[in-house]
Amino acid sequence: MPGETFHDTVDALIVRSNRLGADPRNTNYAGGNTSAKGERTDPVTGEPTGLLWVKGSGGDLGTLTPAGLAVLRLDRLRSLVNVYPGEDREDEMVAAFDHCLFGKGGAAPSIDTAMHGLVDAPHVDHLHPDSGIAVATAADGPSLTRKIFGDRVVWVPWRRPGFQLGLDIAAVRRGHPDAIGVILGGHGITAWGATSGECEANSRFIIETAARYIDEHGRAEPFGPVVHPLLPVEERRDRAAALFPVVRGLASTDRPQVGHYTDSDVVLDFVSRERLAELAALGTSCPDHFLRTKVRPLVLDLPPSAPLDDVIARLRELHEEYRADYRAYYERHAGADSPAIRGADPAIVLVPGVGMFSFGANKQTARVAGEFYVNAINVMRGAEALSRYAPIDESEKFRIEYWALEEAKLQRMPRPKPLATRVAFVTGGGSGIGRAIAHRLAAEGACVVVADRDASAAATVAKELGGTDVAVAVTVDVTDEAAVTAAVKAAVLAFGGVDLVVNNAGLSVSKPLLETSSGDWDRQHGVMARGSFLVSREAARVLVAQGMGGDIVYIASKNAVFAGPNNVAYGAAKADQAHQVRLLAVELGGHGIRVNGINPDGVVRGSGIFSGGWGAQRAAVYGVPESELGAYYAQRTILKREVLPEHVANAVFALTAGDLSHTTGLHIPVDAGVAAAFLR
Repeated sequence: MPGETFHDTVDALIVRSNRLGADPRNTNYAGGNTSAKGERTDPVTGEPTGLLWVKGSGGDLGTLTPAGLAVLRLDRLRSLVNVYPGEDREDEMVAAFDHCLFGKGGAAPSIDTAMHGLVDAPHVDHLHPDSGIAVATAADGPSLTRKIFGDRVVWVPWRRPGFQLGLDIAAVRRGHPDAIGVILGGHGITAWGATSGECEANSRFIIETAARYIDEHGRAEPFGPVVHPLLPVEERRDRAAALFPVVRGLASTDRPQVGHYTDSDVVLDFVSRERLAELAALGTSCPDHFLRTKVRPLVLDLPPSAPLDDVIARLRELHEEYRADYRAYYERHAGADSPAIRGADPAIVLVPGVGMFSFGANKQTARVAGEFYVNAINVMRGAEALSRYAPIDESEKFRIEYWALEEAKLQRMPRPKPLATRVAFVTGGGSGIGRAIAHRLAAEGACVVVADRDASAAATVAKELGGTDVAVAVTVDVTDEAAVTAAVKAAVLAFGGVDLVVNNAGLSVSKPLLETSSGDWDRQHGVMARGSFLVSREAARVLVAQGMGGDIVYIASKNAVFAGPNNVAYGAAKADQAHQVRLLAVELGGHGIRVNGINPDGVVRGSGIFSGGWGAQRAAVYGVPESELGAYYAQRTILKREVLPEHVANAVFALTAGDLSHTTGLHIPVDAGVAAAFLR
């Protein structure tokens, strides 16, 4: 705009994008794109140059920053019309966008760049609102668009995103000068404006007008009557926790997945209705939706009252049917140049009375897949309320799901971290060694359940790790059987299961035999011997149900094999843990579950046990100041090095990251070398 600097243009674009992207009614996560046109001086010619700032590939409107924008020269972008080879070769145009970039840096241009550059308007929004897609997927979408919007919004028939779609929308803009936007058949909406504010207002007008029309004219129960009553909340969560590991194991047949559970009102209503199976079989329509959710979900066809064993057996049967159907879908449409099949397991599983399980390569991807399917439910509801839900053809879905450009995007993704897709349950995770282990496992890609008796400490560590897509906190006294069961259930509901258990919770009282009370003995054995047993047992139920193998690691001690002075209760409890490792390695090995131990010694700095009085007691035993206890321990070792919590965390990682895949029943010393504690 005259008198407007490029900073003004970009700032307004970012503000508009963030506002639109923050509201799920406007667009889904990472869905849609926005743009602005303006001028900037070309540093080579010194002349003003028309530019396009547009959200780049893979970004999210709600969190968009200037670094997420692609910046292109308008003259060069629009000149691509003269070399466009036609729809059969339009994928080549994405590479051509690189030749239109202005300056260095910026995001990679997305497939929708042509839409924004070719439309003759200073500001353009392309969004995926539920209400707009409901109209776009209605069987009589063209007539509904005219009825709802008159001449202000124009229908554009389905076309795969790309250069030709940009040409189509540009033609509508030229041919309908009074229009403010379009409904894109099977896909979403595009709006434009002379200013950033006008463009946003036009986008919101389309979204809100469509939503209001659906509310005022749609029939009340488009999904049919309720045929599956909901389970009460606690019963529903118990059933979900019992099913989730099984479903996660099935969904991980081709590659490990993390899970997300949704029992929102939208989902629970959908899975309770008569037309659930019929509508779910039609699949989603918006490209952003089915790229995340797959072409259709797996739907359980048993009522909520069915016995758990029957439900599990039926899920296994349906999973086999789903995999066969997906392979058939791939074979129906794949060509000689199609990418290889990416896996035949479902991304969405719907269970009447219980809710939805969604899956992905990490927690965020699993959560977002579920959010996208909620969008799809809303779309189906709106389309069925007004007309009949008619998503794009299966062949078109395949063209997008196995698009060479989508495959290239997947290939550009960074290599997964060693513990990606693994869910770790760390007891005593709120401080000391447990905190260090939680940090290391999260840094290596794991989802972490920070379990601690101190709720505040556990919450602090979970927050340090990066929020609920990475870590959650659970409060648990490991001596309490019911509390352990509840904590493992919480882990399952958070991430779909458990893969890596670290029995780290501990305490110690250092006393001679004659001063050791039965209470001292019971307290230490309760936490370390009983607590490790309870955690391992409850976690093993999940590990076995998943059928994906797993790891259980005991943080034992040098004192499990070394007779230290004035230490009978602690040493005996640690010896109990050490033998649990051997016993469970034998018992659980048939399920692919490896059980190993770590024997630290002298972890003073950062240790919750030592700061809680144990350090002062041991310092008194050895006749050194407590402040010098770590150095004392170091000097009595072979390596003369102090052991820190991070060193124990390193050993946990080494045991569980895959290189020791054939190791079980092992105890690894992390003591800087104590000859008397050598295993033999």
